[in-house]
Amino acid sequence: MATIRDVARLSGYSITTVSRVLNHSGYVSQQALRKIKQVMQQLDYVPNETARDLSNGQNHKIGVILPQIRTPYFAQILNGVAEAAFSTDYSITLLPSEYNEQAEVYYLEQLRRKEYAGLIITSHGLPLEKLAAYTKYGSLVLCEDPGNISLAAVFTDRYAVFIKIFRWLQQQQIKRIACMFYRPAKSSATTRLTLAAYQEIYQTQLAVNLVMTGISSPRTAYLAAQKLAQQVQAPQCILTNSDSNAVAVRQYYIDQQLPIPIIIGQGYEMASFAVKLPTINYHLYELGQKAFEIALADAPLTTKIKLPADFISQNDHFIL
Repeated sequence: MATIRDVARLSGYSITTVSRVLNHSGYVSQQALRKIKQVMQQLDYVPNETARDLSNGQNHKIGVILPQIRTPYFAQILNGVAEAAFSTDYSITLLPSEYNEQAEVYYLEQLRRKEYAGLIITSHGLPLEKLAAYTKYGSLVLCEDPGNISLAAVFTDRYAVFIKIFRWLQQQQIKRIACMFYRPAKSSATTRLTLAAYQEIYQTQLAVNLVMTGISSPRTAYLAAQKLAQQVQAPQCILTNSDSNAVAVRQYYIDQQLPIPIIIGQGYEMASFAVKLPTINYHLYELGQKAFEIALADAPLTTKIKLPADFISQNDHFIL
């Protein structure tokens, strides 16, 4: 592949002169311009846009750190980011992490090297303090509430919606509630908020045998439903971590011809409407759009936007 040095050598002009032609800056004689363009065409030379951006102090790439793309939760955020990017000259790069801290550090180091203008972190494995240390290198936007940590963020009010759900269940005399999570409380803000909301309403901690972690797909949700149904006291309600997982749980009870408990999904997907299951609308598409806008804006590094989250009871067809 031809380089700028090859163009300079074959044209007989300096790298500085070739650079002026490429960047349309500075004086270049017509003779030099014609010769350099002729050599570029001869070599089929294509400028390295990343190098040009770095030399100009500009970058038009936003990285989106995604632990996974399997669940609609992250897909909806990504759709919002992509939609917001369409009207700009910025490109989006997907950065898979699987919550691997080494992978996340690698992406943060790329931000430090100015390979990205900013990073949108949909979820993370690294401590918030570690993420905050990189804000001096570029725009960094979190998709959860960072609390007192100095990080820009767009997030939904998950705690408030969990309070609504548990209060709604309490009013129906529902006491034995199982909850499905992707990650344990020590590494997941969502898990911690859910358990805290349960304790707030019921004034006790959720029983350990009703906390199901590692639920990452409909298959794992189906197997978790089997374990729950086999307990001496079966749950009266199962709060799952996605609508597709909620449908899988429901299917287990149907397959086994067992009484179906209250099953609540998350994500506001078509799956919940198809079988009339309660769900949570996190407004993730809007969240993704706003995260992209903050990543580009000359806004304070601690800008925070809180979006509402709605609990939707499909049985009653209203928003609580």
